[in-house]
Amino acid sequence: MIGTALVLGYLLGSIPFGLILTRAAGLGDVRKIGSGNIGATNVLRTGHKGLAAATLLLDALKGAAAVLVVDAWLPGLGLVAGFGAFLGHLFPVWLGFKGGKGVATYVGVLFAVAWQVGLIFAVVWIAVAAITRYSSLSALLGSLVAPVAIYLLFQRVDAAVTVGLMTVLIFIKHRANISRLLTGAESRIGAKG
Repeated sequence: MIGTALVLGYLLGSIPFGLILTRAAGLGDVRKIGSGNIGATNVLRTGHKGLAAATLLLDALKGAAAVLVVDAWLPGLGLVAGFGAFLGHLFPVWLGFKGGKGVATYVGVLFAVAWQVGLIFAVVWIAVAAITRYSSLSALLGSLVAPVAIYLLFQRVDAAVTVGLMTVLIFIKHRANISRLLTGAESRIGAKG
């Protein structure tokens, strides 16, 4: 049953909404611009804020849906499905296992597992973004807080460990951003060019 939950989550998470939406809008392949990622931040580089917002929402919803749908069908395995959805977004089979950085899907999983922790992530993200104007730093710090918050608020070791593993993967996927942050070369929110 665990394998079923993981696979169902993975298949849902592997839907590349950023690529689908930009192609449907006649903007071509989003992987050929900017960072080459399929997530909302790169979709925003097309200049279409509405498509970027839709990508963000759909990527978050697929994480939340994986948790909620699988938990309704296979009680207690929603978290496993959420982890699968996160992996599906990062490594979609349809795109040669080259996906996005996973932040939106991560947040969707958080809201479905413990909405309070999703709100904590959002507050940290907004506060750090307001102070530094670095989206990547906001996501990294929010993801560091999330597993700790799950453990402290709910004493759920399983959820804290799973979200902790997801946080490690977010840091791995943000290696280039971390390098640019350390050298002062990371672009800020709203920066031109």
